[in-house]
Amino acid sequence: MSRPNPFLNLFRRYYSQSALKFPRTTHAHSSTTRPQCLRTRFHPHFLLFRQQKRSVGGGPGIDPNFVSILDRPAKMARVGKQHGPGLIILAIIPVTAFILGCWQVQRLGWKTELVARFEDRLTFPPLELPLRIDPEAIKDFDYRKVYATGVLRHDQEMLIGPRILDGEEGYTVVTPLERRDERGNVHKILACRGWIKKEAAPQWFRKKNGALPEGEVTIEGLLRIPPKGNMFTPKNEPEKGKWFFPSVEEMAEYTGSQAVWVEETMSE
Repeated sequence: MSRPNPFLNLFRRYYSQSALKFPRTTHAHSSTTRPQCLRTRFHPHFLLFRQQKRSVGGGPGIDPNFVSILDRPAKMARVGKQHGPGLIILAIIPVTAFILGCWQVQRLGWKTELVARFEDRLTFPPLELPLRIDPEAIKDFDYRKVYATGVLRHDQEMLIGPRILDGEEGYTVVTPLERRDERGNVHKILACRGWIKKEAAPQWFRKKNGALPEGEVTIEGLLRIPPKGNMFTPKNEPEKGKWFFPSVEEMAEYTGSQAVWVEETMSE
């Protein structure tokens, strides 16, 4: 014999208790008060729970001002806001690159023209340097071969430095070249005679080796505009005999020379 279903027994027991607790009314009223659906015959608390579970859109206990995220209007993330620094930097980068590129092209053209002009001037024969020279005209003769005859004033010699060449410390020697006209007027120019080692800085050492020519000499070189010092270069101290960069104006004033700079390439 098969065993009875326990769920069936539980169902019968529940309805039998409900029938005892809620007695039947007369037939006249049963047609109007008795629920026709079996689900409505369950306990009233169960029905309330089902109603609350179904009233998701606005039942009791729900905020009436609640708006679903699906019902909200779409809007831009940065509406009414200024752009951040990152976007500004990204916009500046191509503009800066374009300006630098134009500057490099212009600089290349300028350097090419400058080298071509200097190479052309180096092919010209040496030009005799006049006694009096207009300083404003020197820029038009930069890198031009010139020569001049006079006496080197070793007593007014200036050493610029220290200067490092091939890992050795030394100095650049600048000596005024003195020239006289028919009336005996003195005219000086600044002759850059080259680089010497630190050990050869004393004049007696160079005089012993014949590096200090006496009497009238002819020097040949390039008329140049020497480079100027920058903000990191210390100032010259002429009264102490210390020269850190070739300042043509200061050297000319110190020695009574014209502001003319000739880089010597050969002397006789």
